[in-house]
Amino acid sequence: MEQKEQGQAATLPVAKGKKLVLKDGSFHIVRSYERQGDRVRFYSVERSAWEEIPYDLVDWEATRKAEVEEQRRNQEEIEKIRAAQAMERASEIDVDASVEIVPGVFLPSGEGLWAAEGRSLVPLNQAAADVKLDKGRLFEQVISPVPIIPSRHRVQIAGKRAEVRLTTPQPEFFFRTADAREPSLELVRAVVKGDKRLVEQISTNIAGQHSSKRNSVSMERWKVARGVFRFTLSQPLEPGEYVLGEILPEGMNLYVWDFGVDARGSASSNTRTKSGSQKSTAPAKQKP
Repeated sequence: MEQKEQGQAATLPVAKGKKLVLKDGSFHIVRSYERQGDRVRFYSVERSAWEEIPYDLVDWEATRKAEVEEQRRNQEEIEKIRAAQAMERASEIDVDASVEIVPGVFLPSGEGLWAAEGRSLVPLNQAAADVKLDKGRLFEQVISPVPIIPSRHRVQIAGKRAEVRLTTPQPEFFFRTADAREPSLELVRAVVKGDKRLVEQISTNIAGQHSSKRNSVSMERWKVARGVFRFTLSQPLEPGEYVLGEILPEGMNLYVWDFGVDARGSASSNTRTKSGSQKSTAPAKQKP
């Protein structure tokens, strides 16, 4: 499949030449060029002929930058074509069909969210977060003679640690939705405070406008099949507590999937799905 995609990418209508930039700001579009003493010999794409100019007329630094930029644009076009081809193939796969994550390992049927660690799939469970008014702001509101003190709420989960523990610093996540929708998931690093895990702080100003603060980790979403999506990370995860939350028009869903990342070598008792083993079940709770 990869060879086929590379073959298709090779036929893209990318630039037919490169720029040979001159010191006066003008340039020639050339197929190739070479230095011959104090002259530069090049093949002009515009005139389909070999020509020569003095070597000192060429701005070599600008020529090099133009070539690097052209290569970058060409690569972006190739990646766009590949992504479009992958999405087209994914749309032809039925949501109930088996989806192979790695050779011999298949995504369980039914809706749910899983973390992939090598050849293992770890089902993630949903936890209900609650919203609490910040005690400091509550005291300020109580002693204030008029209701002008902005409020701040904390979105948190009970417990210091999630049940599910991962040891891979850069796992991938697979989400199969019930209605084949395209979900917007956000990965958030939780802050342990006492016996709670702080996920988000929501502030409301005196005008009633809301703003939220979350320690988010960048992810990229890929469509694997209809209703099945893969999420990859932009950076390795440090040991700590994390949640995956679905972002809705009104904000983050309070039913989140929580997990922790332990340093390599730490004990883990997760139930994993491997080739030939019993498949895991989807989370019992879903969004309201």
